[in-house]
Amino acid sequence: MDISADQVRVALFGLIAFVVSVSVHEFGHAFVADRLGDRIPRLQGRLTLSPLAHIDPIGTIAVPLLGAFLTGFPLLAWGKPVQTNPANYTKRFSMTTGHMMVAAAGPFMNLLLAVLVSIVIVALGKAGVLSEAVANWMIGYLVVLNIILLFFNMIPIGPLDGAAVLEGLLPRSMYRIVELNRKYGMLLLLVLFFAPSLGIPGLRFIMQPAYRVAAAWSGFLKDMLPA
Repeated sequence: MDISADQVRVALFGLIAFVVSVSVHEFGHAFVADRLGDRIPRLQGRLTLSPLAHIDPIGTIAVPLLGAFLTGFPLLAWGKPVQTNPANYTKRFSMTTGHMMVAAAGPFMNLLLAVLVSIVIVALGKAGVLSEAVANWMIGYLVVLNIILLFFNMIPIGPLDGAAVLEGLLPRSMYRIVELNRKYGMLLLLVLFFAPSLGIPGLRFIMQPAYRVAAAWSGFLKDMLPA
C-alpha cells in the first residue's frame, strides 16, 4: 500500500478533529449525568475536556487512521463510554428521562462545537487574520465533522445515543421496540455500515440529510469569508 504525504496530512488532520470532537461529545454525557446527581463520571475523572480522559485507543486513534488509509473502510470513531447509573439521578425526572437527557447531551455538544467554531471562523475571517487554508481546514475537519457526528449519533439504533432518546420518547405500550433495539441494534448498525460494499444503500443513504445540512452550512461559512 503506497501512502502519500497528502494522505498522511489528511489522516493527521482528521485524527486531531476526531479526538477533539469525541472528547467534547463524551464530556457532554459526563457533565449532564453529574448535573443530574450521578457522581460516577466525576469520580472517574470524566468531567473534563481533556482528551486523555475520553479517547479510546482503538475507537479514537486506530480505527480513524485505518479509515483514512484503507479504501472502502468505514470512516467512524468512538470514545471511551461514560459510565453512569440512572438510579443516581435526581428524582425530579424519571430514570428514562434522565437517561435520555444524558444521551442527548453528547450530540448537543457536537452541535455546540460546530456553532462555536463557525463563529470563530467568521470573526477571524472578517478581522483578516484567518487564511483561506486554515478556514477550509476548520470548516471541513471541525464544523462538517461535528454536524455529521450529531446526525449519526442521533440515529435511533442501539447503541447510539438516538436509541436512548427514542426510548425516552416512546410510550410504555411500545416498549417492545426498545427491547428489540437493544437486542439487535448493534447488528443492524454493522449491516448499515458494510451494506455499500455489497451494492446496497446503507448508512450513506440514511445520512443524506446530514450531508446536505453540512454542505449548506459550510457553503454559508465560505460565503461569509472575505473574497
